Amino acid sequence: MQPSINPWSSGQSIDTKKLFEEFGIEPIGPVLGDLPEIPTFMRRGVVIGHRDYGQIATAIREKRPFHVLTGFMPSGHPHLGHLMVMKEVVWHIRQGGQGTITIADCEAHAVRGLSWEDCDKYGREYLQCLYALGFEGRTYFQSRNEVLKNLAFEAATRVNFSDLSAIYGFGSETALAHAMSVINQVADILDPQVEGVPAPTVVPVGIDQDPHIRLTRDVARKLRFFTVEDRGDHVSVRSKNAPAAALEAVHRTYKGSKKYEGHVDIRGVPLEEVKERTRAVEIEHGGFGFFTPSATYHQFMPGLQGGKMSSSVPESIIGFHEPEAAVKKKVMGAVTGGRPTLEEQKAMGGEADRCPVYLLNLFHLIEDDRELQELRDRCCGGELTCGACKKETFARVSEFLHDFSERMDAVEHLVEV
Repeated sequence: MQPSINPWSSGQSIDTKKLFEEFGIEPIGPVLGDLPEIPTFMRRGVVIGHRDYGQIATAIREKRPFHVLTGFMPSGHPHLGHLMVMKEVVWHIRQGGQGTITIADCEAHAVRGLSWEDCDKYGREYLQCLYALGFEGRTYFQSRNEVLKNLAFEAATRVNFSDLSAIYGFGSETALAHAMSVINQVADILDPQVEGVPAPTVVPVGIDQDPHIRLTRDVARKLRFFTVEDRGDHVSVRSKNAPAAALEAVHRTYKGSKKYEGHVDIRGVPLEEVKERTRAVEIEHGGFGFFTPSATYHQFMPGLQGGKMSSSVPESIIGFHEPEAAVKKKVMGAVTGGRPTLEEQKAMGGEADRCPVYLLNLFHLIEDDRELQELRDRCCGGELTCGACKKETFARVSEFLHDFSERMDAVEHLVEV
């Protein structure tokens, strides 16, 4: 059976509801109340789902350490379709997260066949965009990170080819380099907890990247020494990969605990306290002590011709250094959610939620919610024609690109990897 989503496809159609049900992705709404502030991309429904984001919301609210990481495959010039995940990373950093960005040059070389020189060129452009948005933190290229390579090898000891086949649909024709690029991504997600301290880690991604998140969460659990469980009247600490000395250390930590073959039972101590202490014991005895990583999932920004905004469809994207005339041609030629005739548009209004031009404003161009609502009301009420909306939107795009290009130029010196 083929997997439901392919992380490397630029044209697939994803049934979000089915994906949530099949793989246990949770809607983001119920956890938003745990955040001290709700960012625009969550408030407007761009971020739609999560895995285990509650621990990140708690870390933000209680000012505890946490990491935020994401990666970019440098298969072409960055464009507006990449901007949302960059904004998510920068926002989490401003909430106290330690930021890490990986440039997945090994993946681009293995999956897209790009030269190392092109990987370097495009990767630097991605980093310029991030710094222009205010990114602070670590950055690296996969091919130049020796810690990552060692971590990937360790992660690979917990993955077999049948796992990759089930998750990604890999078969006998799959290049080994492609499979290795997957293990590199597992290591990428875990890397901040090795280079820094073990702590909750959030990975903002498009929903098509969920296979990588699922695999990494599984590997992180397999690499832990202990399973810690609440058994009602006691907490059970069970050994998975723990040296005998580590289990003995857990037993010695809690006076009155009972040690058995392969596990220790502890009474009268809260579950979270036991988890924290056993993680410390694990690290003291050479383990990783990983927190299982979390993820947020955002909707794709639609391309100007419909479908996903992708570099493989040049007319669908807006690059950060495109000439103004080319940008104008793309915006004015974009598909819309308008009606077939002017009379129908005035009578029934446009369909903003299925219009790439309106969504371009929602994702990036209009910060003020009231201004965005006014645009929507004018569209859906039949007051605004598609031609007029495109002209307004092009003016906003032009202003944004001019400003962003200047900011990118100003931070070019920060790209040192």
